[in-house]
Amino acid sequence: MKKERRKFSAGFKAKVAIEAIKEQQTVHELAAKYEVHATQINTWKREFLDKAESVFSKDHASAKDESKEKELYSKIGELQIQVDFLKKVLGK
Repeated sequence: MKKERRKFSAGFKAKVAIEAIKEQQTVHELAAKYEVHATQINTWKREFLDKAESVFSKDHASAKDESKEKELYSKIGELQIQVDFLKKVLGK
């Protein structure tokens, strides 16, 4: 029988990566504490440090805004289709 893979939230990964960056405990101590392999902690730490620059870039914020805007326009389109359909059905 296959064992299901564990999935970690972004918050958990960030918390572990920050503790690894602080270096108050060794990676092996953190691995034992959080029951995660040391290699995984090093991977999360590397990803965290690589992407830290994007937090302060203006492009990062605008990308979030654009995706939200696309989502809202999509919802407006769906609602407009529903309104048009109901107008036809009700004969107005």
